[in-house]
Amino acid sequence: MVMAPVHKGVVPKKAHLSDVPAWARRGGWWWGLSRWTKWVLLLGGAVIIVLPFLWMLGASFKPESDIFGYPLRLQPTHPTISNYVDIWHELPFFRLLVNSVVFAGGVTVCSVFFDSLAAYALARLRFPGRTLAFYLVLATLMVPFQVTLVPLFQLLFKMHWLNTYQGLIVPRATSAFGIFLLRQFFITIPRELEEAAQAEGASEWYIYLRIMLPLAKPALATLAVFYFMTNWNDFLWPLVVTSTTNMRTLPAGLTLFAGEYVVEHGVLMAGALISLLPLAVAFALAQRYFTQGIATTGLKG
Repeated sequence: MVMAPVHKGVVPKKAHLSDVPAWARRGGWWWGLSRWTKWVLLLGGAVIIVLPFLWMLGASFKPESDIFGYPLRLQPTHPTISNYVDIWHELPFFRLLVNSVVFAGGVTVCSVFFDSLAAYALARLRFPGRTLAFYLVLATLMVPFQVTLVPLFQLLFKMHWLNTYQGLIVPRATSAFGIFLLRQFFITIPRELEEAAQAEGASEWYIYLRIMLPLAKPALATLAVFYFMTNWNDFLWPLVVTSTTNMRTLPAGLTLFAGEYVVEHGVLMAGALISLLPLAVAFALAQRYFTQGIATTGLKG
């Protein structure tokens, strides 16, 4: 830190709180802005975020010739529902939807269960090598998914699990991120609850199922939303593991509308809009737990 030179015989002036700008005393530059400036910035950010969704909504009701017409309009000039009709006739869309539900839902259920088991053991049980095991779990976060893609594909091929639900779900059945998140939450739970249950003769399974999991609902709901959204939108893994249209998920199946020379943008937008609805419903249902879990996870290390 560079300090201003102090001349001989000059006493440096002491800093007082009154010398600090009001906006800095209140916590940062944001608090120094006027109310109307904050509203303009927030509104501008909201428009930037919502605008692509509005364009997608409008394009799903436009004929192909009207999507990139000039001048560009968000609302359709000649509304049509033909894109929504075509997507059900040109693809086994219901089958793709079911595959996405099975894949995303199955991975979410398995991951939340296995991650909570591992997190409980690393947070509450005392055994040799616990810290090393936790560091090894964290180390796997540094390995890109693309590095393990080819070995996983070869393993599934030898097990005859390609183009199957178990091939889609089992390799995603646990995650280092989920173990870390739940471990940090379990650490914040008072140990007195666990000791009281043990004094009454409760087993570890009873403590885990009847005490820890109910108290960890915010973290579990947060993790479930993350897993469901991530796997529902996953494109690469289902595309690699599946080879037939009947086993594809929605993101992988919608690529069939993007040919080498022709792309059916209207139908793609209609399919993308339908695929967003389950995510919106899941987030709306778990929003209370989601925000509570983010606010309380990791308060105690």
